[in-house]
Amino acid sequence: MVNKLSSDAGLIFDIQSYSVHDGPGCRTTVFLAGCFLKCLWCANPESWDLQEKLMFAGTKCRYASGCSRCLKACKKQGIAENDQGRIEPDWNKCKTCTEFTCAAVCPVEALRVCGRHYTAAELMRIIRRDRSFWGPDGGVTFSGGEPFYQKDFLAGMVKQCKEDYIHTAIETTAQVNQENFLSVMPYIDFAFIDVKHMDSARHRELTGVGNELILSNIGALVQSGWPGRLVLRMPVIEGFNDRAENIAGLAGFMETLGLFEINLLPFHRLGDSKWEQLGKTYAYKEYTATSQEKLEELQALFLKRRIACYIGSNTAF
Repeated sequence: MVNKLSSDAGLIFDIQSYSVHDGPGCRTTVFLAGCFLKCLWCANPESWDLQEKLMFAGTKCRYASGCSRCLKACKKQGIAENDQGRIEPDWNKCKTCTEFTCAAVCPVEALRVCGRHYTAAELMRIIRRDRSFWGPDGGVTFSGGEPFYQKDFLAGMVKQCKEDYIHTAIETTAQVNQENFLSVMPYIDFAFIDVKHMDSARHRELTGVGNELILSNIGALVQSGWPGRLVLRMPVIEGFNDRAENIAGLAGFMETLGLFEINLLPFHRLGDSKWEQLGKTYAYKEYTATSQEKLEELQALFLKRRIACYIGSNTAF
């Protein structure tokens, strides 16, 4: 078993080649598991914990057609037939499983394991393989989850990338020990940093943590003289942070630091099925996608303050 917080190996829940929205040019985006926040609208709930996760997509299951391989393979007796005559995991048993024998025998990936440990050498081979497809402006983006959750592995990877003259980007909440944060950022060329809400109490209500460390780290990064490009990000969540007062507070914070770029991300329900596949209830199941009208209304508030505001994937790279 690989050490869960290792500089030699990291738990990664996805790798996306040919990504064009996670930094300049065409990129390879590496999604590291583990997060300090627990945002109730999260589109990647499988990333929260630093462990491999069993996921179950009931619509793919072929139990009704006679397949019962998972029932026979499960050593914890965590898979059973429910009252509707369908297969259903017992999540209390499944969440502690580390063998995933049920997923290993599922022929249609109705049961699958999310997350895999990669050594630094394995990941660098993938990155170097993709490099020829990036073009002159591309590179690697480390995302999550929260990439700093696996700080030692992250630090080792960005240093190796810089040794190979690879452009590096990061998508982070900046909810991390400041010393660790500032020790890694010199190896980063481009950063998206999330600011969910300017009021710490409200921030804690829906994310599980306050915002003091996040704002402090942003300030410390600017004051350090870091030469990279920083774009703040705010997911627009109805009834949470989409009020003019919050926008004014965020714009004022940016002005004090001389920051002038922000990206507004519209809410979507693309993560809904992931919550279900993990046996969890999605709190935002009934919410609708953020309207273009609302996004442009908020954008106008930033533009009046002479802050460049990009909507969705329209960030100017």
